[in-house]
Amino acid sequence: MKRGDISFWLTRPDAPAPPPTRTLHSDIDCDVAIVGGGLSGLWVAWALAQQRPELSIAVLEAERLGFGASGRNGGWMSAKQVGVRRALARGAGGAKAVTEMQDRLEQACVEVVDILGAQEIDARRGGWTQLARSVSELRRAENYVAESRRWNLDESSIRMMSAEETYERIHARGIMGAVHSPHNYCVDPVKMVFRLASLAMNAGAAVYTGARVTGITPGRLEVGPYGVKASQIVVATEGYTASQPGQRRRMLPLNSSMLVTEPLTSRQWDMVGWEHHDGVSATAHTYFHSERTPDGRIAIGGRGRPYRFASGTDQDGMVDEATVRSLMAVIDDLFPGLNAEPAHAWCGVIGVTRDWSPFLDYDSSARVLRMGGYAGQGLTASYLAGLAAADLLTDRKSFLSTSAWVRPVPRRWEPEPLRWIGANGFYVAYSLADRLEAASRSGKTSAIARIADKIAAR
Repeated sequence: MKRGDISFWLTRPDAPAPPPTRTLHSDIDCDVAIVGGGLSGLWVAWALAQQRPELSIAVLEAERLGFGASGRNGGWMSAKQVGVRRALARGAGGAKAVTEMQDRLEQACVEVVDILGAQEIDARRGGWTQLARSVSELRRAENYVAESRRWNLDESSIRMMSAEETYERIHARGIMGAVHSPHNYCVDPVKMVFRLASLAMNAGAAVYTGARVTGITPGRLEVGPYGVKASQIVVATEGYTASQPGQRRRMLPLNSSMLVTEPLTSRQWDMVGWEHHDGVSATAHTYFHSERTPDGRIAIGGRGRPYRFASGTDQDGMVDEATVRSLMAVIDDLFPGLNAEPAHAWCGVIGVTRDWSPFLDYDSSARVLRMGGYAGQGLTASYLAGLAAADLLTDRKSFLSTSAWVRPVPRRWEPEPLRWIGANGFYVAYSLADRLEAASRSGKTSAIARIADKIAAR
């Protein structure tokens, strides 16, 4: 059983080879410099190259392609709402802008597969299914669908399934119903990053790896001993933003853990009944997400250590044994007697803003654009954000450049130790709320969870 080593997707024996990148050996000049070689930065580079092929574009990645959240995630590319609707509706476009962006998310999933190629990224369309396994979870699921109706999502986008219909899709214990949406692909995230990097480079962008940006000022980046002069700068560093001077409290690096099992036997899959390509998650407060991999494993994410003091990040994805046990306990609870074996567990950080919603903040005087805050929905959101960023940088008026996501960076997170106490305290509170709800026959969400949601602004 392997722990850490960045991620299973990146280091498994049959992992794809990364496309060749450049190494920075001297000062350079370019039209647009992009800090961060994850999906956000690469989508910006690709979109700019499509719009303005004459531009010189440099992407600067501190580590290797796929090192950050883009190569460590659970592989869901869904049309689930990105951010908190009521927070985004406070912007200039109001509720209308939020509903329009939701429609655009559904289109985006298909567009990404068309651009990158289904076979190239192992894209499997099945939708997503969110299980309800207690009375309170079922009530919350029903309320979520009812709320989605108020935001103009109809049965073709999201619906409730009965316990019987849900069990036909997956034989999890204690199912009382589920929320289902057809708008999700399960993908190989590392293949997705590598394919996009190849397309961006083929379109003319230069991608540098091992190019850690140590200073950001208007018109110039410091990369170790070298300087990068740029007419415009994009900062797309998500969960690693806190390491930059003056940005410690802008984005919370929220830790998320992942685990894949050893391949299941055909008998074990018969027990699970997971014959389709749905991503499966929970309505519990301590959320998990999972998928069936192409080579017959269960990949599951969630749990683990939620936040490190002073916005710290992990060491190459290393997780402790308690995290492994916690994730395996979810599988064992869903499928008693399955006896699956863990193969590889790792972790990474996602970038979370104080209102849990995305942003594209363009300072046109400094010509610096900051972007991110997808809070776990980055595989789809990064594509739309990348298109929006390209439109903003080229002064092109479009739906995306005037969307609900185009707004200033939200207010800062609290200083330490309040940030550490709050982030970790919420996890304890939600875990307790789940236990209380599981022991109760009431359909009410625990008061502990409601208070935690209010404080967290979720």
